[in-house]
Amino acid sequence: MTALCLRQLIASGLLLSCLAPAVAGEPGDDSNGKHLYLSVGCFECHGRAGEGGFYNYPVPALAKIRFPLETFKAIVRLGPNDMPSYSAAVLSDADLADIYAFISTLPGPGSAKGMALLNL
Repeated sequence: MTALCLRQLIASGLLLSCLAPAVAGEPGDDSNGKHLYLSVGCFECHGRAGEGGFYNYPVPALAKIRFPLETFKAIVRLGPNDMPSYSAAVLSDADLADIYAFISTLPGPGSAKGMALLNL
């Protein structure tokens, strides 16, 4: 996270909410969230399993997301670093709740022990 992005999060009060535990029972349709996650292109940087990756810098993993829905919405609307910002005209709050529900179900990357090719 760049210093500028960190300053923006602190200024907007998002840093503290990022550290808060996610609230159980957040609304959202995970099957529509999967469709949106793939069609909008989130997977291109964050991976199909939400495992994160590397673009121009390390891209955060989204699997097993650990912050509240409102924080997720604010980050998507802000578009930190090279991430595009998504206005409500592009992704509604309901769409973001669906994406949040989907990524909350992702298991994240598996261990090397689960890869048959590496265990010959």
